[in-house]
Formats: sequence, structure tokens, C-alpha cells
Amino acid sequence: MKKTNVPIVTLAIFMTTFMTAIEGTIVSTAMPTIVSDLDGLEIMNWVVSIFLLMTAVSTPLYGKLADSIGRKPVFLFGIALFVIGSSLCGLAQNMIELILFRVIQGLGSGAVQPVAITIIADLYTLQKRAKMLGLNSGFWGVASVIAPLLGGFIVQHLSWHWVFYINVPIGIIAFLLVLVYLREPKHKSSSKLDLQGTIWLVLLLLALMFFLQDLGSNMNLLVMAALAVLIVISVILFFRAEKRAADPIMPLSMLRDKEFFALNIITLLIFGVVIGFEFYIPTWMQGINGTNASLAGFAVTPSSLMWIVGSFLIGGMLGRWGIKKTYDYMLAILVAADLVLILVPIYTPFWVFCIVAAFNGTAFGAITTASQVRSQVLVPKDDIGVATSFNTLMKYLGQTMMVSVYGIAFNTMVAKGLAKHPGLTQAMMNKIVSAENAKTLASSVVPQLRQVLLGGLKAVYIVSMIVILISILLNQTYKDRKIKHE
Repeated sequence: MKKTNVPIVTLAIFMTTFMTAIEGTIVSTAMPTIVSDLDGLEIMNWVVSIFLLMTAVSTPLYGKLADSIGRKPVFLFGIALFVIGSSLCGLAQNMIELILFRVIQGLGSGAVQPVAITIIADLYTLQKRAKMLGLNSGFWGVASVIAPLLGGFIVQHLSWHWVFYINVPIGIIAFLLVLVYLREPKHKSSSKLDLQGTIWLVLLLLALMFFLQDLGSNMNLLVMAALAVLIVISVILFFRAEKRAADPIMPLSMLRDKEFFALNIITLLIFGVVIGFEFYIPTWMQGINGTNASLAGFAVTPSSLMWIVGSFLIGGMLGRWGIKKTYDYMLAILVAADLVLILVPIYTPFWVFCIVAAFNGTAFGAITTASQVRSQVLVPKDDIGVATSFNTLMKYLGQTMMVSVYGIAFNTMVAKGLAKHPGLTQAMMNKIVSAENAKTLASSVVPQLRQVLLGGLKAVYIVSMIVILISILLNQTYKDRKIKHE
């Protein structure tokens, strides 16, 4: 039997990472044009959230399948589904069609991302794994930098449909490379899929995601209560199913490990901090500094670039300090960076935000890669796929949860600020956040509006500070230990 061509398979993995990473940012860039073309302003948030939702709910299932039937078939299935979904999205004629096709894309993404990391774990020794995962994160960072520019170019010179079509050739090439060059022994698995556990887990995640999506909005209280009850019931029945299952979709023994549990909850929290930084800083740049839209996004670019550096440095950090100290140092960096955002005056130069972004990115990259490597090391070899998927799931849950929490904090403070100034309206606030639209406002109200906006943004970063401090406390709940893993 031929051996796996490790360099080519690794290249294919990097291609799939780039493909799935570019998708998020490039779609956001093209969204105003898509909405204008397909007439769906009131449901546009679902184009992004449904993709995230489907990725999250399917991730644990694919992780289990990767451990039971093999990485290759699951990875190929995920790439194929993502490519098909991308093609259909490009062909969408209305907003409903686009949202439905994003479901297919998201279900493909749920397989691609965690299984790619699991294959890296299979191909490389523990010593090399951190570097390769760092390089993989690097492709994610490059995609984050390129996507806004590429999205702008595509929308301006081609059409928004090509935002989705661009993935198709990348996906096809990656599919063929994996098909031909990845060799793995046939999995003769006698285990049955934990159908009961899977159903309750999917229901739990769907109910949780829908609940969080609508938290803080004017949703019907009865619907919110029904979702809350469904979450509680799903949790109880999921844990009951997992205890009884011969081969559970999520071995509860993983969660009994204090270190595994703490590191993955920290991952959930810190990915929330990531979304808070990257989502609101462009608003700060446009609404308060008056920076134009294209330049405003570059305030977070150093974060993407230094993410790569942090990912590469993590191997040496773990070797020198161990997991616990490394986390303490990286979380301390996040505390310092967040403190700057809380304390800076209203008119702060652009370069200050770039420096904050650089420090944030280094810590984000280091924590992300460390949590991936450590999650794989802390479990038996047969559970690496499940552990990786659980780690990925925590990232998506963190993003979804914290977007809702930040939204509540921001909107509450903005509402309080507007109440203090009777002459200001929500319509004015909607204009001030865009540097272009702010020009249409009377110059006399601009300083007050910016002050109100600053209050909302500072509330976001106070929430981030609380989350980081909770992460520091969680990091003290386990003992640092050396683990040798084949």
C-alpha cells in the first residue's frame, strides 16, 4: 500500500482552511450589494448566522464519524458538500434560496474544519504538530486580510455571485489532492452511531443558538420561554443518553478531565473576546475617528497577522512554561490590551488601535493553537476526532453567545446615552456609525453622538474584561502536567 504524501495532503488542508476562512469575511463585505440585489434587509442576518449555526450543530457528529469510519471519507464529504453549497449560493435568485443554500455550505464547513485539524494530528508528531497547526492558522489569518480586499474587488468589477464561485476551483483541487494522496487504513468499526445522543445534542445546540440569536431583541416571551425549556430538557436527556450509549458521540470522560474542560471553556470565552474586538473596532474607527470604511477594517489587520506569529511561537512557549503559565501570560496580554480600549479618550490615533490589535492577535493565535494541541493530547488516540470537534464547537458557541451579550451591552448603553440627550435619535446613531453618512448630520450634534457611541463601545470592552478575568480564574482550576502522547 502506498504511503500518504504528507506535503501534498498538508497543502490540501491549508487550501480548505483558506476556503472556509475567506467565506465569512468576504460574504460580509458583499452583503450590502447582495441585499440590494435580492431585497432581503430584514432577514440578511440569517445569511451569516445560519452558516455558523449549521457548522456548530454538525461539528460533533463529524468528529465522531471521523473516529469511527475514518478521516478521509468524512473530509471528502465535507469538501464536496461545501463546494456544492457554494455553487448553489452563487446561483441563488432570492434571499430565501441563498439562506437555504448556506445551510448546505455550513454542513460542509462543519466537517472540513475539525477533520482537517484531526488529520494534521495524524500526520505529524506532537513536536511538529504545534508548528503545523500554527501554519494552518496562518492561512486563516491571510484569508482574513485578503477577504475584504477581494470581496470589494469582486463586487465592484464582477458580481456578488463570484463571492461564492471563488470557492469552487479551490475546493475541487483540494478534493482531488486528498482523494489521490491521502492513504489511511480501512476502519473496521463495529460501533453504532449514537443516534439518540446525536438527536438531543443537535436539538440542544439549535435551541441554544436560536435563543442566543434572539436574546435582547423584541422576541415573543413565550417563544423564549419555550426555547429555554427545550434547552433544559435537551441537556438532561443528552447526558442521560450518553451515559447509556455503548459508543457515545461525546464521551463524558473528556469533560471529567479538569484541564480539558477548563481549556475548552476558556476557548469558548476567548473566541467571544475575538468577535467583540474584530466586530466593534471598525465601528469605532468610522463612528468616532471618522475613518473611511475601507481603511477602518485595517485597524484589526495587525490582529490577523500577529495571530500567525502567536500560532508559531506557541510550541516554544509550551516547552518553556507549560500550558498553565503560557495561558496566564497570554491572558495577561489580553487584560492589558482590553484595559487600553476601556481607558483611551474619545479621540485616539489610529496607530494605537493597530498596536492593541497586534498584542490581541498574538495572544489569540497562541491560545487557539494551544487549545487545539492540548485537547488532542489529553484524550485517548481513538477520541482525537471527537476532542478536536468539541474544541471547534466551543469556538462557534463562543462567537454566537458573545455576539448576543455584546449586542445587549452596547444597545443598553446607547439607549441610556440617547435618553440623556432628548435632541438625539436612533436614526442619527445609525448615521454616525458610517463615516460617509455622518457627513449628512448637523455638525452641532456630532460630538454628542460620538460620546453616546463611545459609551456603547466601552460597555462592550468592559464585558470583554469580565470574560478574560473569568478565563484567568478557570485557568487556575487544574494542575499542569506533562503528558506523553504517541
